[in-house]
Amino acid sequence: MNYMFPGSYAWGNFSVLAVGIWAIVQRDSLDAIMMFLTGLLLTVLTDIIHISVFYPSNNHLTDVKRFSIGMAIFSLLLKPVSCYLVYRMYQERGGEYTFNIGVACARRDRSTYEPIDQQDAPPQWPDSSKTAQQPY
Repeated sequence: MNYMFPGSYAWGNFSVLAVGIWAIVQRDSLDAIMMFLTGLLLTVLTDIIHISVFYPSNNHLTDVKRFSIGMAIFSLLLKPVSCYLVYRMYQERGGEYTFNIGVACARRDRSTYEPIDQQDAPPQWPDSSKTAQQPY
């Protein structure tokens, strides 16, 4: 049988599909959803390469090849929407991705910071050496 795309196209997309099923089943895992998002982004790039390299000339287009190319392009067009939805799932699960290029340094807001070893605070328990001894 004459296939349109090489096996790497199918292996890449099916492995990302398997990671996506894992990410949906395991709702508390941020790693699974991040791997799924990374896989989707990588398959966008590899799908563009596969479609551009393996696109046949016009005189060799059959109906089956035309349909498979159309479905591959349709899948490629839907992947950015899928990436956005997966990123929203990542945020809902508590993931936080901040893009930092190193120009601005991260600073902590210390206005609500309460140190546990305050030197100025009065001791919580009375000092037993300074208390007067009770007469018997």
